[in-house]
Amino acid sequence: MKCIYPLLFLTVTSLFAQQTETVDFLRIHAVVEPEPATESVSGILEITFKMLTETDSIYLDAHKMQVRNVKAENTSLSTTEDKIWMVGDFQKDNTYTASFNFMATPKQTLYFTRDQIWTQGQGKYTSHWLPSLDDMNDKIEFDLSIKAPIDKTVISNGDLMGKNEFDGKRVWKYDMPNPMASYLVALAIGNFEKNVQNSKRDILLETYYPVGEDQKAEPTYRYTAEIFNFLEREIGVDYPWQNYKQVPVRDFLYAGMENTTATIFSEAFLVDSIGFNDRNYVNVNAHELAHQWFGNLVTETEGTHHWLQEGFATFYALLAEQEIFGEDYYYWQLYNSAEQLKALSDEGKGEKLVNPNASSLTFYQKGAWALHILREKIGVEAFRQSVKQYLEKYAFQNVTTEDFLEEVRSITQEDISQWEKDWLFQSAFQSEQAYQSLLKSPFMNRYFEIAALRETPLAEKKEQIQQALTLPNDYIGQEAVQQLYGEPFSETEPLLQQAMESNNLYVRQTVAMIMEEIPVSFLQEYETLLEDDSYLTKEIALQTLWMNFTDKRKEYLDRLNGIIGFQDRNVEQLWLALALLTDGYSKLQKATFKNRLQGFTSSVYSFEVRQKAFEYINQLQLYNDEVIGNLINAAVHHNWRFRTFARDLLTEILKNPGTKNAVYKNFDSFSEEEKAYLNRLNVKG
Repeated sequence: MKCIYPLLFLTVTSLFAQQTETVDFLRIHAVVEPEPATESVSGILEITFKMLTETDSIYLDAHKMQVRNVKAENTSLSTTEDKIWMVGDFQKDNTYTASFNFMATPKQTLYFTRDQIWTQGQGKYTSHWLPSLDDMNDKIEFDLSIKAPIDKTVISNGDLMGKNEFDGKRVWKYDMPNPMASYLVALAIGNFEKNVQNSKRDILLETYYPVGEDQKAEPTYRYTAEIFNFLEREIGVDYPWQNYKQVPVRDFLYAGMENTTATIFSEAFLVDSIGFNDRNYVNVNAHELAHQWFGNLVTETEGTHHWLQEGFATFYALLAEQEIFGEDYYYWQLYNSAEQLKALSDEGKGEKLVNPNASSLTFYQKGAWALHILREKIGVEAFRQSVKQYLEKYAFQNVTTEDFLEEVRSITQEDISQWEKDWLFQSAFQSEQAYQSLLKSPFMNRYFEIAALRETPLAEKKEQIQQALTLPNDYIGQEAVQQLYGEPFSETEPLLQQAMESNNLYVRQTVAMIMEEIPVSFLQEYETLLEDDSYLTKEIALQTLWMNFTDKRKEYLDRLNGIIGFQDRNVEQLWLALALLTDGYSKLQKATFKNRLQGFTSSVYSFEVRQKAFEYINQLQLYNDEVIGNLINAAVHHNWRFRTFARDLLTEILKNPGTKNAVYKNFDSFSEEEKAYLNRLNVKG
């Protein structure tokens, strides 16, 4: 291996900013083998590239990679902290190939979680596990072959061309015929089963789920084919890839990630038929699928134009949900995002849509609002034609906001200049425009009428509340019930009874939420909430009933014994906490209940389960050495939200000298990463 000679750095400096003008990387074929025991990855990579100008050096992004067995004619390779340099006499219009073995131990992007391995390369991070390009402006055809244990399933981009056994493992060979940005390369390895559907155009739709979770497959992926067919029809451009796969993974960093043909999403969205009523995957499903056009087919040139990806995906997901759940749902979601954007704007924290450092709220929700207003302004058909023309013109290319606007201007006679100022370049949220748009919905008009009664005395609005609770709309009914909070029960009882008798799941859920005290006369009615098809309602009702009626605690626990709830086991964990606090309830099993709750803090479980368990254990002060060790482990978890929660809690409990001494005594039992963090907390001090 040769080092880069000093004079070369004159060329290197200029290449950082403009390599896309120097070279076009055409294809990367890689054989990749993740190794769970060492949390490392190794492989063989072959790269094909065409020179756009004459130069003596080009690079791939590669973080802390070791390279060996280089095969490249008249080319030498050398590594730096974050790059692999290829040095040679590269001539314009010539095409070259190079291959080499690589190995890395990534600190991010490639994650090993118990029995799964998965990637999350959002932005520019694929280079931590696969030599590639952090610059999304050079799109490459990626073909991956992935080595994994024979008993595991592997999902990656493109078509599965075959599986071969080699050296005691199975190699899954995937092929992508079209180019994409490096951040969209992905793999997921685990114990998965799948269901298969076909779209109306016979695009293969593969939906994966963990082995043994069959009952969650249909509810989780409900409406998948409908969403796919709707987006093709609404966008007006055929799905641009050969198939579409979705796979849920444990401890994912975000809701989902739209890797080309292979969306990876959080297993927190796995639900059964009851869970679907409160939490479902429909919005994320539609959002990530929309990205296959907006982000994957056409990709922003830089962060300034990030709304072209997130705003479009958010807007088209809303349109898909409108198709499924109706127009009221569509306007209700717009209203809620408008409330968030207005609050941010009123605080002086509004952001331009073309601000590369804007928040997710701006890129996603303000971007969706901008498109909603534009669609209203120029008309649905002109909007569709603009989007279709934009996608077809820039397919497999990189785009700017101006590229999209040019297509809009070419279709419509409407002057959109004021819209551009208001929605792209104005920091303040245009709340009056949003309000006037919402008023076009009869449902929103009715909602605003009821919401306007919030400060009106109950005696003066009883009739309107009663009308709102007659065959109630989900959202208007919930608003009506919320306005009963804090009012004397003697005045609200008939209205609460009407809300309960409506049999509207969400109106009844709101009753469960607003009642902190339950009069005996309403007890029998309130108890029926335990049977509602909602894990959220069951959780709220159990806790409220347990708090109000000490003599019936055993009965309520018996009724919900064995109910797990959402993926975070919300009902089960509440049940365990209450069972431990209930005098005389299964005394012989109290130790079992405590051990089970403490056990949920283990890394065997997902971070959602663990966080809820830590919260209950902290409330009940059920700490022991095992739980504290699990909390220390959580403090170095890769999911930053969970990690932050764990660190805050750990800092608090370490204020107790006894706890700190116990940690010190067990110091040698912790991993090196855990020890390093404890040293930062001065546990030995």
